[in-house]
Amino acid sequence: MSREEAAPGAPAEERAHGGEQQEDAAQAQERPRQEAWAARQALIQHGPSFVLPLARSAAATAVARDQFGVSGGTIHGNVNVFGTRPEPAEQLSGVVRQEEIAQLADVFCGCPSFDEALARLREDRVVVVSGGRDTGRGSAALMLLRRLTDGTVRSLTPPASLTALLGQLDGADGYVLLNFPAGRGAPLRAAHLLGLRERLERSGGHLVITVEPSAALDDVPFVRWEPPATEDMLHAHVTPRVGTEAWAGLCERDLVREFLDRRHQPAAVAEFARQLVALHRGETDEEALAAHRAEAVEAQVSRWLTDDRRDLRDKAFLIALAVFDKAPYAVAAELADVLYARLQHTADPRQAPVVRIFGGSREDRLGLVHADGYRDAEVTEWGPVDQFFAGFREERVVGALVEAVWNLHPSARPALVAWIDRLAKDGRPLVRTRAASAAALLAGADFSSAMAHLIEPWADDHHSGSWLNAANALTMAHLLGVAPVPRVLRDWCTGDVESRRWTAVRAYGLLGPVNHEETLDTLLEAIRRPSPGHGGPAEPEEPGEPREDDEPTEEARQFTDALELLLLAVREPVLSVLAGRLDGDRTVRARALAAFRQACRQTEAPEDRPLVLNWYAQAVAADDAETARQLARFWQTLLADRAHGTRALHILRGWVFAADADPRTESALAPLLSAITTTPANDHRVDHLLRTVRFSDGSAPAVAGRLRAHVSHP
Repeated sequence: MSREEAAPGAPAEERAHGGEQQEDAAQAQERPRQEAWAARQALIQHGPSFVLPLARSAAATAVARDQFGVSGGTIHGNVNVFGTRPEPAEQLSGVVRQEEIAQLADVFCGCPSFDEALARLREDRVVVVSGGRDTGRGSAALMLLRRLTDGTVRSLTPPASLTALLGQLDGADGYVLLNFPAGRGAPLRAAHLLGLRERLERSGGHLVITVEPSAALDDVPFVRWEPPATEDMLHAHVTPRVGTEAWAGLCERDLVREFLDRRHQPAAVAEFARQLVALHRGETDEEALAAHRAEAVEAQVSRWLTDDRRDLRDKAFLIALAVFDKAPYAVAAELADVLYARLQHTADPRQAPVVRIFGGSREDRLGLVHADGYRDAEVTEWGPVDQFFAGFREERVVGALVEAVWNLHPSARPALVAWIDRLAKDGRPLVRTRAASAAALLAGADFSSAMAHLIEPWADDHHSGSWLNAANALTMAHLLGVAPVPRVLRDWCTGDVESRRWTAVRAYGLLGPVNHEETLDTLLEAIRRPSPGHGGPAEPEEPGEPREDDEPTEEARQFTDALELLLLAVREPVLSVLAGRLDGDRTVRARALAAFRQACRQTEAPEDRPLVLNWYAQAVAADDAETARQLARFWQTLLADRAHGTRALHILRGWVFAADADPRTESALAPLLSAITTTPANDHRVDHLLRTVRFSDGSAPAVAGRLRAHVSHP
């Protein structure tokens, strides 16, 4: 395979990514500013699970999914033994100790793939077992030989060639060859197995070969290893030591039920079983058991990252999946290769990264990182789209993995920072949101470094899209409990740097459902303070200003967007406070009216009914007279305001068209129009609207006449 030669004066990494960076910058500059409510919805829809408190209802919805992928988990040294762990079998060269095999037999349980391999071994005397390195395939190999032989089992050293392997078959009853490296340059072929079978038939022996899922097997029959279910493995470990009755009682504990809800590595099952037996005997408590599980996750992550046998590309996929956990697999795999290129440049700038485009299968790659695949609907701006998603079986892996890469392997930081920044400029909302969530996780691991490398540069950028990334990152970091975030938001919100102030204001708007009282007080205080560099307030003091054709300042947009988010996400408490300020400070009044007008433009899927109109209908149905009165008062003020009246009538015109196609919208709009036409001026405005509203073909919507009759115009 040829390699790319570096151009003179340009490092390979710069040539590989220079055009990509220019394209990302162009996309970020051309991308239109996203509406605040749409950006909030994207954060909730595409973000990780810890953004759920931002939703109006914090209750997560359980979605039934069809499960796919490789089952099972890892096993230390491929030997799953209860109690003290012996030396891993794959490191032995010689006879496997009978005590080791006996210990394993005490806790081993079968499964369909084991039965298939046993039948093939009995018939052919040699069987190839394909499975992930950490799925317990080595333990299965020893048990296969124990079922068919009562004599010596010899562990073979992987030979340089299969011809050399024949020389190691020296008359033992059973042989196990673990991790045979059948690469593309030296594949395992059917002819090889025929030669091994003839030798074994003459000697009366049996041979089990284990290989990686990516091994090159040319027409070689093999058994795909899938370990037993977690509950079966845990039962096999625990029941012999505590009895069937005690096992039934232990299964009723919340910690055990939570453990059994997910699939785990055989080694993790064995260790949990040991702790569970200790819990039953009173030697430990549930708190210590929960802490031990967290430590086990950290230990597993450390083994993944420091395992020299894992390719750098596999480790890049592992890190990418941590960022895109429970997201479409194809997106994680695509961007994992981008990270791999950057990591490879750090490891050896002279070596161009080589990606085998049509390499291992999707299921094999997920199996190597102990993740599952499932079908689900991806939320897009065009509606839900069916996708194949991927997620870790153990949710705690995500945080532990990101923290380990950032703090324990700092040489990866430059590549990781450049990669996350690349994600932040992607055209897909999902990818940009996950870039922000990655920055939030890094902030929890090392706040000052995450601020310096990612969040502050985003907040200081010239594009509002980057400011939104910074706001999302700080919002999610706050939800993760990162202590310095509130101080950063307060300082930025009252500071003189416009882009940082925008970032803080947007973050406050997003955090409204978490603590709306403090958030609203901070925003209103910031609205009332003078603009940076000016001695006076941000809004003109003359009544009726600004005029409708005036372009709002960036600061005005900031506060309007934030109040809109609070109003729609928190609803009644914010509505009450803002309604009480309509007769007060003109600056607050202007921002409150602008926020309400923007909120009236938002609709709710799937029927696209106006959110505020539905809110009014719900208040009327619930006999909530105060909320209905406040919503109507906002509309009365909007229509009478010179800065908002025309645009407010345009929104009402859209609601009339919606009511013509939807009886529920009509039933909500009719009482609202009656409530807002209590003054002669507004009565005239609405009457004129209903008399003149027309479709594009010049015809009048039938609902206009019914609404006009309902409000009883003379």
